[in-house]
Amino acid sequence: MTSTTKAIAFTEYGSADVLRTLDTELPEPGPGQVRIAVRTAAVNPLDSKIRAGVMRQVFPVTFPHVPGVEAAGVVEAVGEGVEGLTVGDEVFGQTATGAYAEHALADVSRIALKPGTLSWEQATAVPVAAETAYRALELLGVRAGETLLIHGAAGGVGTVAVQIAVARGITVIGTASEANHDHLRRLGAIPVTYGDGLADRVRAAAPGGIDAALDAAGQGDVLAVSVELTGGTERVVTIVDAVGAGKAGVRFTSGADGYRGEPAFEEALALFAVGKLTLAIHATFPLAEAAAAQRASEAGHLTGKIVLTV
Repeated sequence: MTSTTKAIAFTEYGSADVLRTLDTELPEPGPGQVRIAVRTAAVNPLDSKIRAGVMRQVFPVTFPHVPGVEAAGVVEAVGEGVEGLTVGDEVFGQTATGAYAEHALADVSRIALKPGTLSWEQATAVPVAAETAYRALELLGVRAGETLLIHGAAGGVGTVAVQIAVARGITVIGTASEANHDHLRRLGAIPVTYGDGLADRVRAAAPGGIDAALDAAGQGDVLAVSVELTGGTERVVTIVDAVGAGKAGVRFTSGADGYRGEPAFEEALALFAVGKLTLAIHATFPLAEAAAAQRASEAGHLTGKIVLTV
């Protein structure tokens, strides 16, 4: 096997134009890791923020940097101490090295076997969205019979969070652009348009009140509106706005404060198996067109995941 592999990387901060195809060293799995021959990789909003340099204080990188944190593919090599996975297994999950590549490393604790009923594109839409949605819902403590407000409900995380919540017997009010309202209705949510007058529109959609709120959008004054609607800061969580969370006095959550991949994947796959989880794919791009994929991600108004195919 060749000792090099192709990856998309950037050697300086900037716009999507800084992304280039590079030959990089083929990664070797360490203890507890596997090397995956990547079939699909996900494009997340965080990827663009890291590339632009706006996250350098929180996520400093070493150049050249290969973006991407989740992928699906075939196990190609197994590191020391790995049990339960063998070469040839089809897996999906979060990666330890950049996923915008032909090959990536993953810790076995953050990947799972891919069911045959799950396409490569769908598998890539599970890891971050399911784990983040599961973790946020757990922190909010939302129960059957309650009403949950989700900002950015049509995006990758929002789409999965809506469906998990609905399956648990929770009423979901989801904010999205008008063009995505039918999409949210199909998922079982009650859509409202974001922007000025949001609080009044939510009250009209949920006359019984809002019990908890999840911000997956990070736009405008949604945190302040959420605190107003829930009557306090205790049951408002954001997954995208750490700075805003501090100002509003609400919880910001990231994978660093308690990763919950195993139960999240288990619940998501169980719902998928019985037709209660749709894994929406907004668009697919070849790996070589990663710059165009990130531009599409930055444009927003997504219905599901943007995926790179390798």
